[in-house]
Amino acid sequence: MYISQTSDINRRIEEHNFTGNGYTSKYRPWKLVCKKEFLKRKDAMKEERRLKSGVGRDWIKNFIDLNDVG
Repeated sequence: MYISQTSDINRRIEEHNFTGNGYTSKYRPWKLVCKKEFLKRKDAMKEERRLKSGVGRDWIKNFIDLNDVG
């Protein structure tokens, strides 16, 4: 599971799948299973922080069946 914010999701996934290094290269291929769009970057960053918290990760596990996307 990888949580991040970007202005270009297709470019970001391509970077992680083809040129990523470190953490992202170990778990290739990455595929998008959920996205949220925000008008303001500050709102996207706030949601990213929430999703990376314990409460947010619990929400993700209940919202997305990770066994179905693997």
